[in-house]
Amino acid sequence: MKHLLIVYHSQSGNTRVLAEAVARGVESEPAVACRLLRAAEAGTEDLLWADAVIFGTPENFGYMSGALKDFYDRTYEEAREQTVALPYALFISAGNDGSGARYHVERILRGYAMKPVADVLIVRGESTDDDLQEAQMLGQSLAAALALGIY
Repeated sequence: MKHLLIVYHSQSGNTRVLAEAVARGVESEPAVACRLLRAAEAGTEDLLWADAVIFGTPENFGYMSGALKDFYDRTYEEAREQTVALPYALFISAGNDGSGARYHVERILRGYAMKPVADVLIVRGESTDDDLQEAQMLGQSLAAALALGIY
């Protein structure tokens, strides 16, 4: 059994809805166990459990959420050597263009030396049915790749 962790933060609910759609996609793959955790609840043990991670954040003032940044701060020292080349994907609920949040998350994940394996999903404004379908496909495709041993 492979393990996929989804770590996200949501204040307004938009990012939570996307995270739940991602999780539905992961759950369609029976060979992959999924943990869907708010960033404040996730810790080093969750990160070390994972064979891949999907991060979700709102765009706050052109940056990631403080809660996701806190997750990185709490796990970095203990996990960085054990997460080298860990596959990851990212989704952003953006009020603007999401580029600042993307830049800063990717910069931190380069410090962990994790490996991006999917295009960043940036949803601007309220999520549409198409956005939720895309989020579900993100989870499904990463889970399928894990199950096939690609990652």
